[in-house]
Order: sequence, then structure tokens, then C-alpha cells
Amino acid sequence: MTPALDVVIPTLNAAPFLARTLVAVAARETSTITVCDGGSRDDTVAIARRGEGTVVTAPAGRGGQLAAGAAAGSAPWLLFLHADTLPGPGWLDAVQSFMSTPANTGKAGYFRLRFDTHDPRARRVERLAAWRCKVFGLPYGDQGLLIARAFYEGLGGFRPLPLMEDVDLVRRIGRRNLVPLGADAITSAERYERDGWLRRPLRNLSCLALFLAGLSPRVVARLYGR
Repeated sequence: MTPALDVVIPTLNAAPFLARTLVAVAARETSTITVCDGGSRDDTVAIARRGEGTVVTAPAGRGGQLAAGAAAGSAPWLLFLHADTLPGPGWLDAVQSFMSTPANTGKAGYFRLRFDTHDPRARRVERLAAWRCKVFGLPYGDQGLLIARAFYEGLGGFRPLPLMEDVDLVRRIGRRNLVPLGADAITSAERYERDGWLRRPLRNLSCLALFLAGLSPRVVARLYGR
């Protein structure tokens, strides 16, 4: 059976998370997995090679890695997923339902953001993400992105930006063409626990505002600390 879906996972020192993500999306007859690594110095590549997917490499930078991972496959649909994000229960049914609807070949789907913690502060960030998606049509990369390959390529794909590559693409997709999928993207809370449940969202929002105002992504990336 020819796979209908290429799952593309960019990585950089993602060893603590990658194995469980690969298990969550593996063993699907209708999909393939491509891990695109940006020069990891931990066991990321070894873990990826033990999995069921293909490993490709590219210079560090999520935009360029995502583009390289997409180019390595040929399935008619693409699902971009971060290495520290697990698709939640029912994700495959939601994905298949989206792909089977002809009108969605010119749209893109994204998951609901959820964090793998019971911290009530996480619920507030999740609600903020839902509001951002509903009002502004700006899902972030940690919510996954499901898109037909032809539509993705027609838009020019991911650009090799050091930051905001996800925002850049969804703006080209357009708010009216972004559809919430009926499943969660369960994302690691580690960075929020490290940086602070208030400080990190505020930093993200500040960087988003600067990017939308036209500041160079490279300058925004330096301010972000990447």
C-alpha cells in the first residue's frame, strides 16, 4: 500500500522525547516517518535510526529542517510534528477524516494544544493558544500541521527561517483555510517549567509582535535566545 501521509519530525538534541513520539506515530500502514536532524550531539539520530522512519540531515534551523524533511518524501499528505509532541487519542481518525474530505486539499489542519502536566497554569496557556487560533488563525508548530503536499508546495513550503517558520507558513495558508482537528497535541511542558509559565508566553508574544511588525526573523531569533 502506498503511504498517504508523510510524518515529518525536525530534531535537535531531542533524545529525551523522540522515542515516545516515534512510537506514537509508528506502525501505521498508511504513513511514513521522516526525522530531519539539525546536528544533534546526543542520541537523537541513533534513536531515530532504531525507529521505523527515514533519517535526513540539514543545517540547524527548524524551517530548513522541515523543508528538507518534506522534500524527502512523496506521500500526498504531510503531517509536521515536533519531537516533544505526542498526538493524543483519536488523532489518526481525525487525520484520516480530514484527508478524506476533498475540500480540505486546499486547507490545513492543526491539533488542540495540551501540555503533559496537571499544573493549572498550563490550562491558562492552553486557553490562550485556543483563543489565538480562533481569533487570529495562528496555530504554532507545537500543535502540528496537516496539509496536502500539493497545497504545501504551491505555497512555497517552509522557508529557511531561524524562528517563526510556523507563523510564516500559516499566514500564507490563511485564517479561513485553517481547520482545528478533533484531537490533542500533547506537548512537553519542560520549557515552560524551566522558563516560567508567565515569562515564556510573554516572550513568545513579544517575538510574534516583532515578527508581524516586520522585524527580521534573525533579529527576533537573537532576542528569543535561539
